[in-house]
Amino acid sequence: MANHDSALKRHRQSLKARLRNRAMKTRIKNVVKAVRLAVDDKNMDAASLALKNATAVLDKAATKKVIHWRNASRRISRLQVAVNGLSAAGEDA
Repeated sequence: MANHDSALKRHRQSLKARLRNRAMKTRIKNVVKAVRLAVDDKNMDAASLALKNATAVLDKAATKKVIHWRNASRRISRLQVAVNGLSAAGEDA
């Protein structure tokens, strides 16, 4: 354990950041899962709404440096492709 005041403070800060990051990563997993479930159910309205929510959460996580901005961009892109595929499949039917 650290002995200097500055090191103790840094340790306290890192613990708070760790909890914040864990909460954000859990939230990311949940919103991505919501989009995937809506796509699997072929529910276009729910999927587009969940995608909008997921995009906001992923962008915020990237802004706060919880995940890399390219990671967030890639996830958003793949979710968008899945939702767009759902709308294309709906037009064919």
